[in-house]
Amino acid sequence: MIVAFLNQKGGVGKTTLALHLAGAWAAQGKRVTVIDADPQGSALDWSAQRAKEAVPRLFGVIGLARDTLHREAPELALDVDHVVIDGPPRVAGLLRSALLAADLVLIPAQPSPFDGWASAEMLKLLEEARIFRPQIIARFVLNRCAARTVIARETAVGLADHDPPVLTSCIGQRVAFADAARTGRLVSDIDIASPAAREITALAAEIDRVMR
Repeated sequence: MIVAFLNQKGGVGKTTLALHLAGAWAAQGKRVTVIDADPQGSALDWSAQRAKEAVPRLFGVIGLARDTLHREAPELALDVDHVVIDGPPRVAGLLRSALLAADLVLIPAQPSPFDGWASAEMLKLLEEARIFRPQIIARFVLNRCAARTVIARETAVGLADHDPPVLTSCIGQRVAFADAARTGRLVSDIDIASPAAREITALAAEIDRVMR
């Protein structure tokens, strides 16, 4: 299965979610490769920091920020159970290629009107990609979400009947994610019983259900 975290808006947490989903699957014994398709190379930087900190490697991270991704990702998927693509912001050709590579497109969004407006362009690209690959499944993922705020509840309700719909799993605005990223770790490396780690486990389980 090829899962791509895509949104043209930067700063929505694509890299964090991609790495943590890969880690959750790796913890289940799955073979996982993360493709860093962002020219900024944040996932590659995280992987290098993990090696520097001598933290055990859980999955491979490779850089593939080019618009041949839709041809190369399926080939990589033959050797692993899952491929997770960390997509680029505002690189239209590369974004289209990632869309055409994916079985499941996850669109991270924060509970904010600005993210909703920014997602409109992403949805147009998704609609175009479905002309060539109508089987692409897509979902919104609420990220950096303060669950008790009114805007978070309103965003979840507003997306409930949307196409694509929003996943039930919601990832909170937690310092643990920033602390983990700084040291090349995952929140589960730091505390497997933490709220952040439980949210990631719930997200991975829901994605598995969606793709059954």
